[in-house]
Amino acid sequence: MPELPEVEALAGFLAEHATGREIARVHPVAVSVLKTYDPPLTAVEGRTIGSVARHGKFLDLATAGGPHLVFHLARAGWLRWRTDLPAAPPRPGRGPLALRVLLADPPGTGFDLTEAGTRKGLAVYCVADPAQVPGIARLGPDPLDEAFTEEVFAGLLTGVRHRIKGVLRDQSVIAGIGNAYSDEILHVARMSPFRMAGDLDERETAELYRALRGTLTEAVERSRGLAAGDLKAEKRTGLRVHGRTGQPCPVCGDTVREVAYRDSSLQYCATCQTGGKPLADRRMSRLLK
Repeated sequence: MPELPEVEALAGFLAEHATGREIARVHPVAVSVLKTYDPPLTAVEGRTIGSVARHGKFLDLATAGGPHLVFHLARAGWLRWRTDLPAAPPRPGRGPLALRVLLADPPGTGFDLTEAGTRKGLAVYCVADPAQVPGIARLGPDPLDEAFTEEVFAGLLTGVRHRIKGVLRDQSVIAGIGNAYSDEILHVARMSPFRMAGDLDERETAELYRALRGTLTEAVERSRGLAAGDLKAEKRTGLRVHGRTGQPCPVCGDTVREVAYRDSSLQYCATCQTGGKPLADRRMSRLLK
């Protein structure tokens, strides 16, 4: 799933390549992706893209004097920049293409939103204000915002009786962090994903805050300036534990372990994060004693 660093890079890429250009046509190929009907999607056609912004994991294309085209790439969605788009509308089918945005000049320029797999979650909204998108309205603070201080972070964790892994992924608490970067942040902080958020002392909270800001900032810097098609590979090469089950931890050399759930998994290093004790690999896992 694209998370804050990749979406930030995509926003930067679109800001550079699409701002100031007119939207000629928008073709929804998979009707299920469109989550709004008023204003209609055609309301952005003929309008110039005025700015591009990121809200958590949402991308927001604001048109000059018109509505916003907002989309969330979900688990398996992606944005593919194209310079060879045909003028004819794409035909609906079983392929990954979900929506196409064709720019007016030069001809053939624009981007496709695609989604792999059978579980469809990619969402597109045409709204007068991005705050009208439910997922944006419920977002917590952005962790890269200057106002997101250590004191603010500590306040978010106070009294929370949920595991820290889940808290980091909760978009209503902190915007933009998903499964991959929560694993990476906890590894840097040398913290078990099953620690209760409200049990962290002042030192642990400070270490986790530094790990969070540092991990995300470094990932954004690695991705900055890359073409949209190169971002997935950059994310994979920059991860130290997530998605690397069975490989050696780059810090201590221990084997990276996994806790698998029905529809997701987490990765961690027992030596770095749990005092050498493996976590039980079953749903409702507990630290083995």
